[in-house]
Amino acid sequence: QVHLVESGGGLVQTGGSLRLSCAGSGLTFSSHGMGWFRQAPGKEREFVAAITRSGGSTSYADSVKGRFTISRDNAKNTVYLQMNSLKPEDTAVYYCAAKKGGRYYALVYEYDYWGQGTQVTVSS
Repeated sequence: QVHLVESGGGLVQTGGSLRLSCAGSGLTFSSHGMGWFRQAPGKEREFVAAITRSGGSTSYADSVKGRFTISRDNAKNTVYLQMNSLKPEDTAVYYCAAKKGGRYYALVYEYDYWGQGTQVTVSS
C-alpha cells in the first residue's frame, strides 16, 4: 500500500520560510514524478510545483516561481518544498502527490497517489 506523509507545515510570519517534506513508502519512489499542490478554504486544489523522477526537471506555478523550490532525494524516498518569502495568500493545506512516469505533471487528475496534507498558515 502506498503512503505519502507530509510534514513541516506550521505558522509563520509574512516573509518567513518553511520546508515541507513528503516521505513515500510502498512505491518505487524513483519511478514517480512528484508534485506539490495546495488548497485554501473554499478554493479548488491548485498546482504549486512538480519534479521529474530523476529530479532533473522542475515546474512551478507562476504565483510561487522564484520563492519556492522543489527537490527530491530518491535515496530517502523524500520530496521537499522549500518555501521562502511567504505571503498570507500562501496559506493553505499543502499536499504531495505521486505519478508513475518520466515527466513532471501539473494537473490534479494526473496523479495516482496523495498524502493527507499539512497546514501552512502565513500571518500578516
